[in-house]
Amino acid sequence: MISLSLRPESLDPTSTAAAAAGEVVYGNVFEGLTRIKESGRVAPLLAQAWDVSDDQLRYRFRLRPDVRFHDGKPLDASVVAYSLERAKSLGHANKLAATLANIEAVRTLDAGTVELILRHADPFLLFRLGEPPAVILHPDSADRAAQTPVGTGPYELKRRPDGDIDLRRWDGFRAPGKIRIKAATFRFIPDPEQQIQAVLDQRIDLLFRAATTSIERFDASSHYGILAGSSSGKGMMAINHRRAPLGDVRVRRALMHAIDREAFIREVLHGRGRAIGSHFVPTDPDYVNLTAVYPYDPERARALLKEAGVSLPLTLDLTLPPTPYALAGGPVIARALQAVGIQTRLQRVAWAEWLSGAFRGRFDLSLILHVEPLDYAIYTRPDYYFGYDSPAFRALVDEHDASMNPRVRSRLFRQMQRHLTDDAVNAWIFSPEIISVVRKGLNGVPMDYPIFAHDVGAMYWA
Repeated sequence: MISLSLRPESLDPTSTAAAAAGEVVYGNVFEGLTRIKESGRVAPLLAQAWDVSDDQLRYRFRLRPDVRFHDGKPLDASVVAYSLERAKSLGHANKLAATLANIEAVRTLDAGTVELILRHADPFLLFRLGEPPAVILHPDSADRAAQTPVGTGPYELKRRPDGDIDLRRWDGFRAPGKIRIKAATFRFIPDPEQQIQAVLDQRIDLLFRAATTSIERFDASSHYGILAGSSSGKGMMAINHRRAPLGDVRVRRALMHAIDREAFIREVLHGRGRAIGSHFVPTDPDYVNLTAVYPYDPERARALLKEAGVSLPLTLDLTLPPTPYALAGGPVIARALQAVGIQTRLQRVAWAEWLSGAFRGRFDLSLILHVEPLDYAIYTRPDYYFGYDSPAFRALVDEHDASMNPRVRSRLFRQMQRHLTDDAVNAWIFSPEIISVVRKGLNGVPMDYPIFAHDVGAMYWA
């Protein structure tokens, strides 16, 4: 039994904004051409090997010959080509839209070989193809993936009337001897106290806490152990640039100065996180620590609000999804903003409500954790939910993507971080330490999460 905070509304990670879908199905039901190991390195999966041209514009993948979908249909190059073209056609509904748009052509050279032709070199391509939005779907079952997914992974999936999701080992999997867990259930418990009680009652085997609030009660447990690792998550107060006066950079900078990141991490995460100052984390390449740009300074925050002509008190809504860090962190943010003259109305919403409301641009502020790695391309989209529109930032990303010079790319990557920070696009607060509470004897649970996925097939009981 695995406990997660958010229940996915859709189980198709190629067409949903919620990372919760990938947490359940990635590696279990669906697979990609590559896979991302706990170390962050890329390894073969549905593609057993690949070649890259000298100009890094052609990737030729040789597929495993022994792969079938749960309905018995074989995997071949035409299926891979269909799946990638379908994902590409989804546009921004697929989180890898920028990566997919860079694929100029997908060619099937023979039944077991597929070739991707890129418009410009992309050193992250193999990593991207191992992320949940790039999993391979079959043309005969892709339309059903959201509710009744059919994949190539070791488990078949069934929804339960109570909302839980069951996995059952698929007898037709190509390597059945490697899959030692016969069945698993995902149970979705958003309330932190109910999560803790489920562990204390020994009703679950694994509690995954993307941004924990409290685990002290488990320290002396004779039944459970604690794993603490790193992730690509960015915890932030998202800011809607379309709502006055939040479109004024001075107001956004004031919000940054109003928040004591270290105090937030101590109080909400019990010290289990690192302060960040941009949409990048310490595990990213060429990371720049920009937390000093906006030190905690309420006086400076009030001065910036005055400079922007904001009449105080200013009242704003703060939308909170049903996650432990948001429910505990909302009041902390509210107190910090109140100290500089900003009153907040805390709006606690269900996850489906957040996706249909805040994620559609209907919000003022929202406390949210972005978990996808290297997802800076969202800031090139004026239509994205916080409405940031910067031709200068888009130009930096375009130049970065087009360059084949590693030194130039490194320089531009650092410039991109500084540009977002200078514009105070959002109020970045923390990168969480990932906490898993694991029943003793359950092995194969990762400590670090370069992507958010729970590979049940890698787990086993000692």
